[in-house]
Amino acid sequence: MKTKKKTILRLLIALVVVLGVVYASLPYYARQALIHWMPVIDDLETFHRHTVHHNPDDVWYWPLSADYNRYRLTEQDAHYLDSLRTVSFLVIHRDSILFESYRDGWNDTLTSNLYSATKTIVGVLAGVALDEGKIRSLDDPVSRYLPTYTKGMQADVTLRDLLTMSGGMAWDEAYTSLFSVTTHGYYGNDLYDLVTGLDVTEKPGVQYSYRSGETQLLAFVIEAATGKTLSDYAEEKLWRPMQAERDAYWLLDKKDGDEKAFCCFHTTARDVARFGSLLLHRGNWHGRQLVSEAYMDELMRPASYLKDQWGKDSLSYYGFQTWVMDYRGMRCPYMRGMLGQYIIAIPALDAIVVRLGRKRSDVYHRELTTDITRYMDIALKILEENGCVLQGAGG
Repeated sequence: MKTKKKTILRLLIALVVVLGVVYASLPYYARQALIHWMPVIDDLETFHRHTVHHNPDDVWYWPLSADYNRYRLTEQDAHYLDSLRTVSFLVIHRDSILFESYRDGWNDTLTSNLYSATKTIVGVLAGVALDEGKIRSLDDPVSRYLPTYTKGMQADVTLRDLLTMSGGMAWDEAYTSLFSVTTHGYYGNDLYDLVTGLDVTEKPGVQYSYRSGETQLLAFVIEAATGKTLSDYAEEKLWRPMQAERDAYWLLDKKDGDEKAFCCFHTTARDVARFGSLLLHRGNWHGRQLVSEAYMDELMRPASYLKDQWGKDSLSYYGFQTWVMDYRGMRCPYMRGMLGQYIIAIPALDAIVVRLGRKRSDVYHRELTTDITRYMDIALKILEENGCVLQGAGG
């Protein structure tokens, strides 16, 4: 018996040693992925970050509607929100909060990673840089701003291609593979070398294909054009002008490193609703035009000259780093993140919907997961209960 126990112990020790050797041989990003496993919304302490400072002397607080939280969720709708671990659900109508629910231990002071909803912020910042003349033209090649981006078909990629996810980059959008380029980007510490070193394998400007690396490359263009970090530029041009309630955070690939532009802006539900307001009001924040109407119109208009992700039809659901959804005859631009982070503008109803949470549906109907339409259904009940009707739908 003692001999058997010793044999088992030796085998366990040998296994631990082998696993240790294998772990040590893995690239940095893979080791980090094994430590932290799957992404979560409250990952603020997991990574280094830059602070996007608000101005405490100039804050605009969302007013509460006279009908604030008068609506009571049905049992079925409350269960649905909880089934996907919703942490925040807000409905804003005519610049006032009509309904606000925090769940799963959340509150209005906690910041969530927005994941890919961050991409829309990058798209808006590109418009600011264009308005200021820092970016000369969206049809400029990337190499005008990043001179080394000229290998093969890299030289043919324009800023417009990056904005519309048609840059042809060899990026595998896989979130569950330990060795995917997406895992490398999220957990790695070499974002610039990663995205500028990837080949362009498809002719740019022909077909939309969702690639986070193209957003990251666009961010590096914005930084080169403006001479500012993405965080500093966002703070100066958007966060402070939008009179945010609280500081936001942008996660980095390493200490004093580069912002993870494709995923990782952290803020509260109330503050992220400000971006919904920018979509709703075509770049205007309470009388101040932060981004030109012309650019915002293009940002929120599907790039129909491209083929869609299936290569069959004209693209009908993606503009400049921004999704576009047709819901009950209404065209709704929105921001979207991988765990069900949705910030939706409903121009026909002068409304904004914010849903943040820990899970999303995995069932797709074409480009939409089924949860987003369910959230829209819930929001519409709230709006209708308070006298908001579908006027002008189909516009």
